[in-house]
Amino acid sequence: MTATKLLPGGTVTILCAGDAAPVVFASPEAALTALTGGPAALHTGDVLIRDDGTPTGPAVRRCEQLRALADEGRVLVSARTAAALGDAVELHDLGVHRLPDLTAPERVFQLGGTPEPLRSLDTVPNNLPVQLTGFVGRDAEVRDLRRQLAGTRLVTLAGPGGSGKTRLAAQVAASTEWPGGVWWVELDAVTEVAERVAATLGVPVEPQAGAARSVATELRDRRVLLCLDNCEHVLDGAAEVAVELLRSCPEVAVLTTSREPLGVPGETVWRVPPLAVEDAVALFVERAGAVRPLFTLDASSAAAVRSICTRLDGIPLAVELAAAWLGTLTPHQIDTGLDDRFALLTRGPRGVPARQRTLEGSLAWSHDQLGSGDRVVFRRLAVFAGGFTLDAAGGPAVLPALGRLVDKSLVLAEDGRYRLLETLREYAAARLAEAGETDAVRDRHLDHYLALAEAAEPELDRDKDAWRARIEPERDNLRAALDWGLTREDPDRGRRLAAAVAWLWNLRGRGHEGLAYLKRAVARCPDDRTPLQARLLTGMGLVADTTAPFDLEAARQGLALATELGEAGLRARCLTLTALGHLYTDLDTAWDLAVEAGKEADGFARDSALMLRGIIRTVRDRHAEAAPLLAESAEGLLRRGDRGLASTVLSVQSASALAAADLPRARELAFRAVDVAAPLGDFHRVNTTLCRLALVHCAAGDVDAGFRVLEPFLRLLETAGDVFVPGMAGVLGELHWRRGEFEEALRWFEREAVPGTYMAAQGLPERGAVLRALGRVDEAAEVLATAVELTRRWSLPSLLADALDQQGYLAEPAQAAELHYEALSLRVDHGLRLGVLASLDALTTQLARTGREADAARVWVSTSQARAELGVPRRPAAQAELDALGLATSEPPMGLDDVVAFVRRTRGTRGRPSSGWDSLTPTELEVVKLAAEGCTNPEIGTRLFMSRGTVKTHLAHVYAKLGIGNRTELATLAAARLG
Repeated sequence: MTATKLLPGGTVTILCAGDAAPVVFASPEAALTALTGGPAALHTGDVLIRDDGTPTGPAVRRCEQLRALADEGRVLVSARTAAALGDAVELHDLGVHRLPDLTAPERVFQLGGTPEPLRSLDTVPNNLPVQLTGFVGRDAEVRDLRRQLAGTRLVTLAGPGGSGKTRLAAQVAASTEWPGGVWWVELDAVTEVAERVAATLGVPVEPQAGAARSVATELRDRRVLLCLDNCEHVLDGAAEVAVELLRSCPEVAVLTTSREPLGVPGETVWRVPPLAVEDAVALFVERAGAVRPLFTLDASSAAAVRSICTRLDGIPLAVELAAAWLGTLTPHQIDTGLDDRFALLTRGPRGVPARQRTLEGSLAWSHDQLGSGDRVVFRRLAVFAGGFTLDAAGGPAVLPALGRLVDKSLVLAEDGRYRLLETLREYAAARLAEAGETDAVRDRHLDHYLALAEAAEPELDRDKDAWRARIEPERDNLRAALDWGLTREDPDRGRRLAAAVAWLWNLRGRGHEGLAYLKRAVARCPDDRTPLQARLLTGMGLVADTTAPFDLEAARQGLALATELGEAGLRARCLTLTALGHLYTDLDTAWDLAVEAGKEADGFARDSALMLRGIIRTVRDRHAEAAPLLAESAEGLLRRGDRGLASTVLSVQSASALAAADLPRARELAFRAVDVAAPLGDFHRVNTTLCRLALVHCAAGDVDAGFRVLEPFLRLLETAGDVFVPGMAGVLGELHWRRGEFEEALRWFEREAVPGTYMAAQGLPERGAVLRALGRVDEAAEVLATAVELTRRWSLPSLLADALDQQGYLAEPAQAAELHYEALSLRVDHGLRLGVLASLDALTTQLARTGREADAARVWVSTSQARAELGVPRRPAAQAELDALGLATSEPPMGLDDVVAFVRRTRGTRGRPSSGWDSLTPTELEVVKLAAEGCTNPEIGTRLFMSRGTVKTHLAHVYAKLGIGNRTELATLAAARLG
């Protein structure tokens, strides 16, 4: 029935029972007497009464929403009604829940019975925005859209600005069931749709796969509704995400809002209709109540409001803007104010939908009603992208005007920030251009964000978390400021801003964008030789670390310029960045550069240099020397919130602990690394720490836990292809190996090696072991020979010991013993207790092969006890091989150090002649080879991980066995023998 009037009904208790219409009672007790059983809901609030006597208003809708949550037989009670009832009845507190109207959460009680969990919106993962006002009308539209989403997977709500697309989409999203979650992505002022979606869902972006594919991989087998709001200015990006999800995710639906369709296959375009007149009137009255609390409709005002709503064509934004003026105007004045404006606009540009012209008229009229000062503030807000603070808008001086603009619904206030809807921002921008102020206001915008960025810079060395919290929310404004500043005739401010925010691009796959800004900044003054140019080059080197790690040109140029200018701090940073660039390709050069940087640096650069030195020492298994370097570096990095590098240091410390078979510490450090990296949301940082944690789980024998840790990235890898994260391939190879999936393990180990870097040797010993297990002995021997050569060249003791051990399994007994004992010595000398266990297992097999079962049994039982105590079980295949030997002993097990001493004492004869070439051990042959190449004793010691004295001893043995007296004779014999 059409309502002519809406009269106040006072504060009452509303009862919504079953499918019956809402009924009001003077008190909660009276409502209880009318209950005949559930399902039902009770809520107390202020209502309006229509002409036909039915109640309406926000409180009635609240009760209806509560009733929708009541299961069969249950009676739910709102907090306000519960407070009024007191102890008169038995009520069970079910907690705070969000209702489908998305307004403020409600504490819900159950009347009597056995309390059960409530199936509210909170039971489904979601980030749907809290609405400050209720959703009015559109019941039929919500039902229709629910049906559309059930039958199609991409629905676009299309309509002009202000037509209510956003609010309708949110209501539909809250009214549907998606067990995998409902995720809302606001695209207002966004340029990178896929990255915003990834960030909203917490999906790390793998740069090569891209953000859209990363998201699709994460959602592939989840039943999720993704809502993309305000797509009109980023249609290509929204279409990319939608198409990727439609192709890859069979149970994901996408609901978008846009002024125009995305234009992709499979899209259902649902044109948002205007509000029905009665719904528009109800919306006007409800919004009017916010500015005139006692406003209701009498016969006179009802006619004016209906006229307003009809003339505004039922466009929700226009209705709300008109209602906002009831604080100062009557409905009749509002209606009169719109008349002339609409008459003018109907003679405006052709080809534009009538409703859009009407909204333009509403906006123009609202704008004209502002005072001159408010109009100035409004149009100047158009330069902001992605929201702004009060300080950015002008500080306390503009607060009164800003407050009035918020009251008039021209500006949105959200968690201490403000923003304009895109429709309003465009309108404001047009007014700014008309006033001839665009350049001046954009200059002030640039000045503000330059001052903000430069004021925040000191926090980079004090508290990087605080810096990120201050700068990250302004990313869109910083982009806008950079774009403006770098195009000005004098680019100085733009260049300064680019230098100040270089760290902004270091995470989340934004490196290419950051490099583009920094290169533009450098290119504007290519011959500049000032500290600013040095800062820009340093920034390029910093961003290149995560984008192009082998590109050292910017860091080198920055180093040269900083040295020329005497800028010690910049020089230290460039030295560190150059050292970082050499880390994988030249460990000695990286060490020297890091040492040099440490002499001049403080803060971040100093701790970075310490970190690099600690990593290099760890790579070369000098863990005791690495420990203090890493500890000091971690302390400084964590204190300042340098999460990226700190998580790397913690991962390296975990690796050292695992090498020492200290599983509890390795696990603790790995978990801490994950926790430190997680807030960054950066693909490489987070994945590196997760790989470390997965490897710790693997060493503990919990392969399933290792796979669970890496599961999100395994899904991404299926579609991303050749993705490089240091150590990831080796971890996955180890996991598959322990699961007995040898072919899959081999595939991953083959991906571990990175040619041209020290990681060229990584994965090779494991490849050899897996090939041996697969019976591909010749291939295994070839791979292991390469592993020994590369690990000796790069001075990598642990990997060399692994390769020697595997060669021992393929060798004849006499040579095998030499190889296994050399591997054991390397591991003992470098504190590699986890590797020592592997050596003891290899020697167990060797002793059994040579008929020394009793000794083998003593080693086996002792090593098994040590593994149990340390919590590091053997790989299942290795355990099966040892079990098959059938070893047994009544001797008690020895401690780990004792069993090492035991195998060394009982080494026995080597089964080789006492003189001639055949009498040389594998180590002696390596010494001969290096000596013949002209290496000095110290150089041989470095390559073979032994002291100068040990080298001299080996050479003395060689001379004695070959019957020669010096290096010259040795070189001659070696040339004939080895050439």
